Amino acid sequence: MKIGLKTVFVFSPLSLLLGAFWVSSANGQQGIDPQKRKTAQEAIAILKQNCFSCHTGEKPMGNLKMLSRNDLVKGGLSGSALNSAKPSESLLLKAVRYQGRQMPPAGKLSLKQIEVLTKWVEQGTLWVEEKGGSTPAPTGPPKVTAETMKFWSFQPVKHPQVPAVKNKAWVKNPIDAFVLQGLEGAKLTPNAPASRTALLRRATYDLTGLPPTTEEVRAFLADTAPNAYEKVIDRLLASPQYGVKWGRHWLDLVRYAETNSYERDGHKPNAWRYRDYVIHAFNADKPYNEFVREQLAGDEMPERTPERLIATGFYRLGLWDDEPADPQQALYDDLDDIVSTTGQVFLGLTVNCARCHDHKIDPIPQKDYYRMLSFMSGIKRHSYGDGSMRPIVPEAEAKAAQAVIKAHEAKLKTNLDAIQKITRPIYADLTPVEKEEWRTDATRVQIIQKRIGKIITQADFDQYTRLHEERKKLEEFQPPALDTALCVTEEARPRITHVLMRGNPHVEGEEVQPGFPSVLNFPEPKLATAPYPDTSGRRTVLANWIASPQNPLTARVMVNRIWQYHFGRG
Repeated sequence: MKIGLKTVFVFSPLSLLLGAFWVSSANGQQGIDPQKRKTAQEAIAILKQNCFSCHTGEKPMGNLKMLSRNDLVKGGLSGSALNSAKPSESLLLKAVRYQGRQMPPAGKLSLKQIEVLTKWVEQGTLWVEEKGGSTPAPTGPPKVTAETMKFWSFQPVKHPQVPAVKNKAWVKNPIDAFVLQGLEGAKLTPNAPASRTALLRRATYDLTGLPPTTEEVRAFLADTAPNAYEKVIDRLLASPQYGVKWGRHWLDLVRYAETNSYERDGHKPNAWRYRDYVIHAFNADKPYNEFVREQLAGDEMPERTPERLIATGFYRLGLWDDEPADPQQALYDDLDDIVSTTGQVFLGLTVNCARCHDHKIDPIPQKDYYRMLSFMSGIKRHSYGDGSMRPIVPEAEAKAAQAVIKAHEAKLKTNLDAIQKITRPIYADLTPVEKEEWRTDATRVQIIQKRIGKIITQADFDQYTRLHEERKKLEEFQPPALDTALCVTEEARPRITHVLMRGNPHVEGEEVQPGFPSVLNFPEPKLATAPYPDTSGRRTVLANWIASPQNPLTARVMVNRIWQYHFGRG
């Protein structure tokens, strides 16, 4: 996976840009208007794609089945889904328009899809049967089968054949050919080229988030070289502002926050180091596979550099309840946040939807969720006192600094013990007023001095004043603190992972081992021992799989993100 974080315009396979739309076929019913049949086929295909997963089977959502027109007329808990007297007021149409109930809940249908359904209902809700009977429908969540494994994004990335187009002179690179193919198919012609000023503004905003200066505009307009635009791109990519602009996109994805986002909303100490790591990674054009590995398992790499430790701050960016009523529930909420972020950011999969049951839309069984969670099962909850803050200096320097700190602490203790040996009998002799005054360091010497010859000797007093001055100097001198970062930490041994019934951590089911989503059909992972005793090495296996060129999702997802942030949508 040799894409760097300074990738701008990506030559991607056509399969990254185009989805497939499946339409069911009719069985040749006689006497039906062809246009009505076509509308019915399109409408039923929309229902099949977006509604059947929840509205079929033995226990359909809201008691509403959608396997036939009779099912729609019968309706569910809210009544009939169709209104023959006033078709436009049918509950089915209100739901897809998000007028009251909002269906499908995963996201509103496109305007074109809503128009097809509206037309279908207004035409009488014709239900066109396929060959061999009524339209088949799944009886529950999609299963992992040979058929679901064939979905386009689960297939290896391949270079598609560049399409032939009529206006060949307009094509400057292969992507242009795919764009032009769509335009010519719709009998449209491309817009005229943007002006040089507009082109410069677009590129500058895209790459730095800022407009070009007047001087930059003048320089570009005056540059007549054939590679003038390429020089602009090189200049913008070399700007430190590039990392700030594009690092922000990544920080949004990984739920970056500098506070805990819960009740007291406490500060996440040194979280800013992760922010700076991301900005530097983009400016340095770090290879994407390395960027992935460092965040998921930087602390397990053979060379534990400060940069790699800081990268694992990825695990500490989410919400943190510092006083949970149910610690076990809080632990699995934390792990869910990590599994959710990892699946969505790197793989484009909402694996977290399978926490309580099989995924309703994608072929992700609940067991697969917990197999993926098992890679992270040893992670400790974020806490200020369990080592989440780790030194990020070389080991020798850290040991030397710790030795200085321990020596300083030992001197303070010796000094305090000697002082208390002198002042203990004096404190027992204090009046109530003197005990109040004793709290002020400046008055303490005077109180002790009054008792020379009564409770202490002059020699004891002289020793006290010497110790008192010595303590002030010890307290003024503080050994330099080690640079630390908010990092991931693990238990000595990973926790045993079980499938949790309905996601309840107190109701354990089948024990599972680390594994990848089964729909991708990868071999079982081989777990290896990490080079350090304080980590399991499991996250390295996950990181290497996600960053592998054989993983069909990782590069697709990142390419689409780059495309989206340049052009508005993936």
